[in-house]
Order: sequence, then C-alpha cells, then structure tokens
Amino acid sequence: MKKSVLFGAMTVAGVAAGVASAGTLDDVKARGKLNCGVTTGLVGFAAPDANGEWEGFDVGVCRAVAAAVLGDATAVEFVPTTGKTRFTALASGEIDVLARNTTWTFSRDVDLKFEFVGVNYYDGQGFMVPKELGVSSAKELDGATVCIQTGTTTELNLADFFRSNNMSYEPVPIETNAEAQQQYLAGACDVYTTDASGLASTRATFETPADHVLLPEIVSKEPLGPLVRHGDSEWGDVVRWTLNALITAEELGVSSANIADMSAAAGDNPEINRLLGTEGTLGEMLGLEADWAKKAIMAGGNYAELFEKNIGETTPIGLARGLNAQWTDGGLLYSPPFR
Repeated sequence: MKKSVLFGAMTVAGVAAGVASAGTLDDVKARGKLNCGVTTGLVGFAAPDANGEWEGFDVGVCRAVAAAVLGDATAVEFVPTTGKTRFTALASGEIDVLARNTTWTFSRDVDLKFEFVGVNYYDGQGFMVPKELGVSSAKELDGATVCIQTGTTTELNLADFFRSNNMSYEPVPIETNAEAQQQYLAGACDVYTTDASGLASTRATFETPADHVLLPEIVSKEPLGPLVRHGDSEWGDVVRWTLNALITAEELGVSSANIADMSAAAGDNPEINRLLGTEGTLGEMLGLEADWAKKAIMAGGNYAELFEKNIGETTPIGLARGLNAQWTDGGLLYSPPFR
C-alpha cells in the first residue's frame, strides 16, 4: 500500500514537472480560455446555477484570473474534480489552475510538486450531526459512523482526533459532497465531517437546516487556496497576484462600484495607481496589460464583494468573516504590497 501511494505521488510529480515546462500563460492566451478545476458542487463556493452557469467564491477567483489574462471573465471552462481526481487533473495539464477548497499542506506543496499561490479562505475541520442525536460536543462521538470524503486531509485529521481522544469510529467513505449529503440525510452515518465552511454550505441546502447542528470543535488548520504546477513561476505569479489584487482592492477601498472612476485618472494614492495601472509597469512585469488588476476586480468585485455575495452572513450559508477579515480588522487576510 505504501509503495502504491508513493508511486502515485511520484507519478503526479513527474507529470507536473513535464507539463509545467510548456508555459501555461502562453497556453491560456493562445487557447483564449482558462481551464479551472473546481469542486463537483459546493453551494457558495462552486456550483452551477439553474441555467448551468457556474457561480461561487472559488468560481470568482477563476473568473478574475480569466479577466486579468484574457480580458474576459466568461472565458473559463470549469472542470469538476473530486478529492481523488483534482491533483491528477492539474498535474496532467487538463486544468491550468485548481480552485477547489484545497488545503495547503507540506506534502502537496513539496512531494506532489504543486505551488499554492495564496490563501483565499482560512478554515478548519468541523463536525455536523442531526439535532435529534442529542450531541453537543465532538468528544461525545465515540463509536459513531462518520461520512468522510476520500483523498482529503479530512481523513487524516479525523483519525488523529479520535485517536488523541481515545475514541473509535466507523468511516463511511464518499467521493463527493453530493454523495455525502445523500448518505448523511439517509442516516447512513451519524456525523458528516469536512471543512467548517463546507458543512455550512451543505446544511444551507437542507430542507430544514435548523434540524442539524455544527459542533463547536474545530480540529485542524485548513488554509484553502488556489494552486498551480511547480516549475511554471510566470503563471504562478499571475494567479498569485490576481488573488492579491482582490485582497488589496478591499483594503484600499477599491470596489466594482467605484473602480471606473478611480482608474479614470491617477489619484493621490500611489499604491491604488499601481494596482489599477494608471502608473508604473506592474502589468508589463507579469506579461499582461496595464489594467489587468482592474479587469480582475471588475469581474466580480474585490475580496469582500465576492465573500459577501457568495458565502457571507446575508446568504443562506451565513459565514462571518472571522479569520478571513482583513489584517487591519483583526483577521489573517494580508497581501504583500503592490510596488
């Protein structure tokens, strides 16, 4: 088993190294379309609407990258991936970037040869149970059956938590969030565990969300963010600084509502001017147009706009900013300067 896992990791790494040498930025420009890997469906983060159009927080990052590179936020092919297939899809070149609730870990960064370009959501693993189960703490789950997505950090965290608390559990393996929801509601498992944001998203789709409880324990660190292949630094820079542009725009008060006026002429804030391309050569450094960041921000708004529209407290998912608040507001959200 260990040899099989090691061989799989080496294969993914080898494929990634080979594909990266092609130059993804040039490929995307020539193709005229960004291939973005997303989840198979997680409301608020990435899911098709009634018309088949993909929308969500992670989708917004993909559209921002497409706008920055191609000048068209709709020039995206969304490729659904599972916990098992996502890394192979990226390594093989089927997708250009993976924006799929994926945790930045040492082994994924180093051993699988991927490059995480930043964090767009700081999360942690939690537990959801039916209210009728009468459980108020994850430490009361000894002997429980647990629905858990395979190929995820969630599996390892779950094992660590139960072992450290001297408890046992019976795993119910599932591959997609839709399957987890079906199994959980059918009573095939007592508990569903995944990132707390994913639990909130899933519960929001239930007919009676109030019948289900998110337990207080958060048992891991899950810094979620987009990733690309190792060995293609030029492309990594584009995706990284597009995400940073959305974060910086919020910090500097640049939004989809005022960006047209703010970019019409250079203002008094030099960093805003550099961000919007009215002065400096940041776009040229990336191999993009001077107004690349302006296009990225206009695609769906700054970080706050994307957050509030898709997963914020006024949505059915109802997530507070918490750790995902700007560093100036006590959160962890922080972009290096545009200079």
